[in-house]
Amino acid sequence: MIDKVLELSVKQRLLVVLATPVLLVLRALAVQESALTRLCPVLMTALLAAMGFVPTALSHGVGAEVQRPLATVVIGGIASSTALTLFVLLILYANLGRKSAAER
Repeated sequence: MIDKVLELSVKQRLLVVLATPVLLVLRALAVQESALTRLCPVLMTALLAAMGFVPTALSHGVGAEVQRPLATVVIGGIASSTALTLFVLLILYANLGRKSAAER
């Protein structure tokens, strides 16, 4: 359906004005649905990986002075990449979609 609307909008500029709010709503629904669908698997994977590094981050044995900073950096990287994946990328996608739809 979207392809037909876009095809018609190329032929008739009036449809661009009418189709833009519909496309924005569809994009917002797609962003919301993908966020809800991806939330559980991404969080489970990140938490499992981070929990695997917690014993290394809290260790005090031989070699801990090298392993503790490395584990801390890995845990921070996992947390930041999870936040980027779940929130920042979806916000960027939604905002860039609004700008490109407004330009049409």
